[in-house]
Amino acid sequence: MATPSPSPVHPVPRKSAAPPAALDLLAKARSGLAEAARLTRPNERYATAHLAALRTAAAVLAARGRPEPVNPRRRPRIRSAWEVLPEIAPELTEWSALFASGAARRARAEAGIADAATGRDADDLVRAVSMFLRLVERMLELHAPATQGPPQTLPHVPRQ
Repeated sequence: MATPSPSPVHPVPRKSAAPPAALDLLAKARSGLAEAARLTRPNERYATAHLAALRTAAAVLAARGRPEPVNPRRRPRIRSAWEVLPEIAPELTEWSALFASGAARRARAEAGIADAATGRDADDLVRAVSMFLRLVERMLELHAPATQGPPQTLPHVPRQ
């Protein structure tokens, strides 16, 4: 009996190995970024976009994070995601610095302080978060489920 000739092997795209928490955070970040792009008030747009960046960073921490060693004598210091991110993903250090520098402005914008963020600030942040989100999705090798259809694009936000 003759052995069949080997059939060509085609690579099959793998689904992400990212934990469900990371996938959920990225979905919320995408949704928040789309919402930010639709908002008209600069303070709201800035704060919503910054929150999307924070959720994106949290997704990286959920996917790659490792617990800090616990010293029974000392209580661990609470650190922001922007402080921890460069330790977990050094390739995102510059992004972390960019978004950390906007945290105070986000707080002022959320507090309703007039002109905490200009239209230009908000537009620039929306674009930066969009790039950051795409980078993280590629970094975590995420593949959109086939049932989602074509990827949604963000509407163009004109500069003011």
